[in-house]
Amino acid sequence: MNTPKLNVSGLVKKFGDLEVISNIGVTIGEGEFISIVGPSGCGKTTFLRIVAGLEESSGGEVRIDDTVVKGPGIDRGFVFQNDNLLPWRTVLDNALIGPEVSGGSDAAAKSRTMDLLKLVGLEGFEKYFPRQLSGGMRQRVNLARALAIDPKILLMDEPFAALDAQTREIMQTELIRIWEQGRKTVLFVTHQIDEAVFLSDRVLVFARRPGRIREIVEIDLPRPRNLSLKRTPEFAKYVDLIWGMIEEDVRHSVLVEKE
Repeated sequence: MNTPKLNVSGLVKKFGDLEVISNIGVTIGEGEFISIVGPSGCGKTTFLRIVAGLEESSGGEVRIDDTVVKGPGIDRGFVFQNDNLLPWRTVLDNALIGPEVSGGSDAAAKSRTMDLLKLVGLEGFEKYFPRQLSGGMRQRVNLARALAIDPKILLMDEPFAALDAQTREIMQTELIRIWEQGRKTVLFVTHQIDEAVFLSDRVLVFARRPGRIREIVEIDLPRPRNLSLKRTPEFAKYVDLIWGMIEEDVRHSVLVEKE
């Protein structure tokens, strides 16, 4: 593992009497791409929100570079499932929201954000409005907005869930390309096991509520990766392995939801 960037120890979250997360502990190295999978309701998003400082834990702690997380900060960028772009602002102005909030919306910030829009494949679309963009393009703006504050850690909560299957596959390859440029530490929540395997260095497999880490699976597949990797036996073995770990929990969560 690289130099530790994120350390989580004894993390617990309760909503009243309901324990959502139980005793999660994990250390994540600088520049690692980590995905989190598990059944619905296992606390994946709650865990991500605690790391982001958007939700308080009931016990334990989160440290970034040995500093305890006590609230939101510009050292973390968050990419939500929905793009939440402001419809009256252009692509560039939406991407500049982070620097504006942090008080750094000067010429240098604008230049850096223009570079980020180029990085995410939106050069030439700076003056477009969200209504003029496809779903994939809006999520590219969302990603550029999160990167514009130059975070130490990028937190992504099912960012491709609302996209069609073909666009989702392309966005996975684009995310890998963008990540390779700067090697940010990434925590990526997804319900898609193949997506987790394709993107990640390690996959945290959460058990059903109360959420806890059942297993950490190291993905020993070569980088850089392209979509042809998904058609290899080695890739399929990882998908089958992780599915085998969570199948019973997923089946239980589906049956409980139907009752």
